[in-house]
Order: sequence, then C-alpha cells, then structure tokens
Amino acid sequence: MSSNPPPSEAKTQEYEFEQMNLQVGGRIQFITHRTIKPIQHFSTIIGWVKDEYLIVKVPFENNAPISINDGDKLTIRVFSGVNVCSFACVVQRVFPRPFFYAHLSFPVSIQGTSLRAAMRVKVDIPAQVTTPVGTTSVFLVNLSVSGALIESAKRLPEDDAQVGLSFYLIAQPGNRQVRVNPHATIRNINVVKPAAGDKPEVFTYGVQFVDLDPVHYTMLQNLTYEALIADRQKIV
Repeated sequence: MSSNPPPSEAKTQEYEFEQMNLQVGGRIQFITHRTIKPIQHFSTIIGWVKDEYLIVKVPFENNAPISINDGDKLTIRVFSGVNVCSFACVVQRVFPRPFFYAHLSFPVSIQGTSLRAAMRVKVDIPAQVTTPVGTTSVFLVNLSVSGALIESAKRLPEDDAQVGLSFYLIAQPGNRQVRVNPHATIRNINVVKPAAGDKPEVFTYGVQFVDLDPVHYTMLQNLTYEALIADRQKIV
C-alpha cells in the first residue's frame, strides 16, 4: 500500500441523524463550553429516543467524572469512518453516582464533512498470518476498515492469495482485548532493504479484508476516529 496524502475534508453540509450511523457503545467526542476555551473529552453512547434525547456516559478525567450540570451547552462530535459530524445540544439531566450518565437534547441541526473512506492509522500490532503452508508471525504497521499493511521477515504467498489474519484490538469499556481474525486477500507486495547492510530485508504486504465482522468493523472505525481527533500524525 502506498502512502496517501492527509485526509481531505469536503465542504460542510447538513446530515440526517441516521447518516451519523451511531452505535451503542461507540465513542464520541464530548466538548464542554464552560470556560473560554472549549474542553474536549471522550464519552460513550448508551442509547437514544428518536426526537427526544440522547443517553451518554459522563466522561471521566483522572478517575473521576467531569463536572456537568443540567442546562450546560455541549458540542458532540461523531466519526462514522466516512463522515465527521457535529451538533450542539444541551444537558437535560445528569444521573450521578452510581450511574454516571446524562440525557442530552436530541440534535436539531447536524453539520458534517466527508472524509476519505478508508483512512489508515499507523499501528505496531503483532499478528499471525495463516497460509496453506503454516502460520507466520508478522506486524501490522497500519490499519483501516478495509485492510492493513503487514511487515514480515518471511515471504508470504503471491498476489491475490487469500490468507487468515489474527490480531488483537483494545475495546472499551474496560480495556478488553478482542481477537480480530478476518480473511484477507494480498493485493500488493514490496521488499524493503534496510539501510544497514547487515540486516535482512523485510517483506511488506498490502491486504484487503474479506467479509469483516460488523463488530470488528466498528472497532476499526473507533480506532480511526480516536486517531483522527487525538493524534492526526497517525493518519496515513
């Protein structure tokens, strides 16, 4: 996979609620406006009642819930993997300990921009590739909802071969390890020769996922989302 330019955003436009593709358990950016400079936090969608309210977890900072009150104005930002959408809302009711969730007003106007569909995130994740001749330990160096770039010390099958891939992602809440094991098709191969002559060459493989599990797709969306809003240097 060749490197692509930074994601380009299209002109802002109005979006319908359904176009945000909200997922229960999905992460959102939760922006408060109680100080001169808006403060960004992360939260989780619990659910919603259409045209009435959203239910979200109260964000935590330093192992404690942030301070929010009924009537506070917020901006919520949602990344769907293709679109970044944001909307203004108001805190309707806060449910404190032991629940730590809040009802927010349902969005009236949603603004969004389209992003490159398969943005890739730089990672360094150990993985296993399974082929008809056995299993090889490799590293994933970037990931997207559509595929990955693999580095391997050993040569794998040629172009268009299908392989099994297995790696782990961290899921929230609770920092749980979730095994992701899609089938993938090898689309391109490169050989990287290290500058130091005494080091062996490295094989890189661009692979495309086949029939990715919807749960794993959502996890990869969230990985991209977090990189997009927290560390754009990871976007390739």
